[in-house]
Amino acid sequence: MKDKPLPKPKFSREALKLARSPALRSLETIMRTLLAPGGCPWDRRQSHATLLKYLREEAGEVSRAVRRKDWENLKEELGDVLLQVVFHSALARRAGRFGLGDVIRTINAKMVRRHPHVFAGGRLSTPAQVLRQWKLIKKAEKARMRRDKI
Repeated sequence: MKDKPLPKPKFSREALKLARSPALRSLETIMRTLLAPGGCPWDRRQSHATLLKYLREEAGEVSRAVRRKDWENLKEELGDVLLQVVFHSALARRAGRFGLGDVIRTINAKMVRRHPHVFAGGRLSTPAQVLRQWKLIKKAEKARMRRDKI
């Protein structure tokens, strides 16, 4: 697959606005407070590894809510999944690795890269074509990452 520069995401301003939204910033502040000295003893003891079971549990609860078409519960369970993303991001920030803004920027870039049929003037007309292209792009990205590590 030929590497072409992709246009800037059309939604980058919206993503930045979301990252700066009072609700998301409030959630980040709550998590920072919980992890701070004098915060919650349970939260402060967590690590990426200890949180994995909760991430799996919350994903399962999202799945159940969707299967039951329980939209009110789905809203709550998606919030719990979001909390897991914020929690892991806060732990990574505390370790000096990355923060929630980095996670948002990374997924924004990935979505644009993997949808050239939308953002780079390509054309695909079926979900099967999109899935095939997604897999090819992902495979090329992983190969490039392995090459870059050498």
